[in-house]
Amino acid sequence: MPQGLKTEKILQQSEETSPGFLILGSLILMSESMKFNICFTECTRKWLFQSRKGLVYCVDKVKGIRMPLNDDQNSDSDSSRLSESTASSSDSEYSRQSFNSDSSSKPSSPASASPPKVITFDELMAATRNLSNWTLAHEIAVNANFCIKHEDYPQNSFAGTVKQIVHKAFWDHLESELNEDPPEYEHAIKLFEEIKEILLSFLTPGANRIHNQICEVLDTDLIRQQAEHNAVDIPGLANYIINTMGKLCAPIRDNDIKQLKATDNIVELLRQIFRVLDLMKMDMANYTIKSLRPYLWHNLVDYERTKFQEILEETPSALNLTTEWIKESIEDELSSISDGSSSSPGADCSSKPIISPTLVLNNGYLKLLQWDYCKTIPETLITDEVRLQELREKLNQLKVIACVSLITNNMVGAAIVDVPDFADQLKRISFPLLEGMNKKSFDLKEALNAIGVQICSAVNKSLSERGLPTLSEEMQSNLMGQIAHIVEKNNPVCSLIDKRIQLFMRSLLALPSFQKCMPTMPGGLSVIQTEMEFLGSQYASIVNFNKKVYGPFYANILRKLLFPEAAMEKTEAETPSN
Repeated sequence: MPQGLKTEKILQQSEETSPGFLILGSLILMSESMKFNICFTECTRKWLFQSRKGLVYCVDKVKGIRMPLNDDQNSDSDSSRLSESTASSSDSEYSRQSFNSDSSSKPSSPASASPPKVITFDELMAATRNLSNWTLAHEIAVNANFCIKHEDYPQNSFAGTVKQIVHKAFWDHLESELNEDPPEYEHAIKLFEEIKEILLSFLTPGANRIHNQICEVLDTDLIRQQAEHNAVDIPGLANYIINTMGKLCAPIRDNDIKQLKATDNIVELLRQIFRVLDLMKMDMANYTIKSLRPYLWHNLVDYERTKFQEILEETPSALNLTTEWIKESIEDELSSISDGSSSSPGADCSSKPIISPTLVLNNGYLKLLQWDYCKTIPETLITDEVRLQELREKLNQLKVIACVSLITNNMVGAAIVDVPDFADQLKRISFPLLEGMNKKSFDLKEALNAIGVQICSAVNKSLSERGLPTLSEEMQSNLMGQIAHIVEKNNPVCSLIDKRIQLFMRSLLALPSFQKCMPTMPGGLSVIQTEMEFLGSQYASIVNFNKKVYGPFYANILRKLLFPEAAMEKTEAETPSN
């Protein structure tokens, strides 16, 4: 769409009152300086004041990116750069405004109190940019499916209505100008000028031949002179643009180029050219993301730590939730030690318990597998929030399957002992029925009843095939009842399986290298061993990388919480020198 009439600015103005709008801005990717920018929703800004959620990102994959050709291969594009930026002009329009932060701690002392700090709008936007760069770089590096996806607004939404009205008004006005006698070409010339800039943005610095050709054919000064004599060959210019787009586009856009060549109406043709150019910009952004990923991965630890330090300097409260998370883990560990010492008559209750910082951190990470994600996650884990939530949901599903397997084996184990693939049958029955079990609308009890019925049917079928008597009505009723009771709070079978899953994950975090060997699978989990090892690997990878990046921040917090006297002495020793 023409730059002057883009509806994104209108939507950004409505964003404060309508945070439900998902506004994904253009992406600036510069591999030399590793600068990233993305347009965030109101949720991200609220995070700076300890509210909720973070990055909006897309995971759909654009297939078949065409590797650009060099000058000798009739196309001078072998990489990409983007021509649009992320509506950054609004960052400086209100620089005199300020916000009061509810921050109460400094980066060096997240748990200590200090007077509220006044944050200017510029400082807030700088923190927002650091947050976007931090989360975006992490997502590009760790998520192989990360890409920019074209999303249009729903037709009946406010945003969709505004876009439709503005677009129609522009193109109707252009059509009326071209139909005048003599035609008015000024707006059309501006469109060709913008198309030229977009095409040039797809080229690399060394693509001189096609660069000169585009500048020569789409020379706006020459087109204006032709317009004065009513000699502009708009169809010829459009045809050249389409052919050039065909050389530069990804294979996935070949059908769009064919449709452009079949369009006769010149106004509709220009409109569709801008639509396809937007798609090509998205493809180029995704190609650049793919090219950047290996470089980012090798430098990600230092980059993320530096970016988070910049956020901490701009927003001193950015470790408050992390501090609370670690403090809760310490309290849980102290409570566990206290319970253990009370049960040991010879224990010395007067001595101060010694707590391992590593154990505290690992316990904190384990709590994330049972985290209520309606609450705000610790700041240092916000980049992996979606992945951790998905892990929790998959583990909940596996826990139910393990419970069903344990109950079935205990009640009818003799009937299925000679069926080697019964565990696989049980999973094939359970997985589809438990799909989406973490949604609020999901009825777990109904799903468990259905699983019980199908398991009874599978067992009876197996018994019949082997010429054995089927399960009695009473046995089937008891089996289905036990399975249905899994949904109850504090169900003993469910509690047992949950403790064993926690034990496996705890053992996994204690290993120096989980890639070399997995911990022994606790009893009762053999039915889900393959799935548990796969999820455990993902979980351990997230935790180990998080420790690498934020280890210095965690060490500082743990030092203050576990050894407050030493931390106070260090602070007092540093004060005179400062």
